[in-house]
Amino acid sequence: MRHFFLLSLLFLAISTTSYAQPCTPQGDEVTYGTGNIWRGYVYNNSNLGNYRGYVTEGSASSPNFDENFGGDDVTYATNGCGTQTETFSVRYKLRKNFAAGTYTFTIGGDDGYRFSVTGGSSWLIDNWVDQGYTTSTATVTLSGNTDLVLEYYERNGANRISFNVTTACTNGTENTGIYGTNNVWRGYLYDGTNFNTYYGMVTEGSASSPNFDESFTGNYANYATSGCPIYTETFSARYRLTKNFPTGTYRFTVGGDDGYRLSVSGVSGWLIDGWVDQAYTTRTATVNLSGNVDIVLEFYENAGGNRLSFDLTTISVLPIDLLHFNGQQINNQVRLNWSVTPESTPKVFGVERSAENGNFQQIGEVNPTFASKTTYQYVDPTPVTGRSSYRLKMTDENGRITYSNNISFNTANNSSSWRIFPTLVTNGTVQLQAGNSVSSGVLQVSDISGRLLIRRVLTGVQAGSQFKVDLSAISHTPGIYTVQVIQDNDMFTSRIVVP
Repeated sequence: MRHFFLLSLLFLAISTTSYAQPCTPQGDEVTYGTGNIWRGYVYNNSNLGNYRGYVTEGSASSPNFDENFGGDDVTYATNGCGTQTETFSVRYKLRKNFAAGTYTFTIGGDDGYRFSVTGGSSWLIDNWVDQGYTTSTATVTLSGNTDLVLEYYERNGANRISFNVTTACTNGTENTGIYGTNNVWRGYLYDGTNFNTYYGMVTEGSASSPNFDESFTGNYANYATSGCPIYTETFSARYRLTKNFPTGTYRFTVGGDDGYRLSVSGVSGWLIDGWVDQAYTTRTATVNLSGNVDIVLEFYENAGGNRLSFDLTTISVLPIDLLHFNGQQINNQVRLNWSVTPESTPKVFGVERSAENGNFQQIGEVNPTFASKTTYQYVDPTPVTGRSSYRLKMTDENGRITYSNNISFNTANNSSSWRIFPTLVTNGTVQLQAGNSVSSGVLQVSDISGRLLIRRVLTGVQAGSQFKVDLSAISHTPGIYTVQVIQDNDMFTSRIVVP
């Protein structure tokens, strides 16, 4: 009996010693996990106090996880000391490298949870309350190494914490220096109020007008771009447009909530500058412009309401100023030539013709191909027989119509009956046979580039007569030359070759 009692005491002593054997928590509570593997620091109360040891979550392929800690009111093992799953807390840490883009985080928990992408200095998701299992979602743009902190506590009952991250979208890759054309703006949108991170592109305006009024789908909303959507609380935008202005005076009106500013090439500084936090206001500026102009409109939103508007009004445009209008009859065709001043603003030229004592009718149309063009030409391939007249119906950018002077031709003259021979010049002269009588005219010879080399006045030439033309000035310079006989509104043209 005595031996049994002593053995019982010894067993009790050994058992008590084994149960009370202390454990040592592993981990420093500071180090971040890497390679998608979280470090989770476990505490045996709900206030992240009394550290017990660390655990890991996630895998090399993904940081996502869903943990129920083995169930209710059980011992949850750590690298160190275990903890009962009734009242405990965990702080998970992960340093992850994010490709530039927008990411959606979904956190779920029973009870409280909160999530940070700034190492715990601020909370992107904060749901730190007793609750059944719920989830919260947030979307944010990230780039490069990011310190993630996920905190969780359990206070009695069921327990669970889950983490999931997905790529929400890919930021736009457009060249943000390209300007829109044809009245359609290219707008480049950025996260942050100072063009911080580029998200994507939008367009504003239409082929008929560059004017627009944009509310960005409202407050606290996602505004779609070519890449990632912008959250409409703190963002900025830069719009670009190259527009051709007929010479004139124009009024710009820009409105915004919050800041906005407008510049136009050729005008120093910001033409309109309202770069401050403000409710919706408008500002106006008037300026003289001509030709292609690069326009930049910038905007930022700093919380609250948001809106940006642009309005362009034409105050006045200069009319068409015709410098000359003349023509030539060449080989039974009529070639019309005219020019306008660089400041003119033609929209279209209508070419009109009338037979002798008849009414003018439009036979063709010439459209300016670019704003700086000042010289134009039109060929009437089938002029009427006898005397006819031509004029221009000129329509400017404002729709105003003016007419040119009239010029007349007599197509009874048959310049095509003129002959030149030989066309291969070997002895320094050629013969011309007159197709009609010339009381006063000019014979001229030019090289292939149009440079005038020989000029001779013709008088008293009878129809059908022949006369010699001295070409000794060019007979030693091989090439192709143009011979022209010009008389009144008629012209004969031919080419010769000096071998």
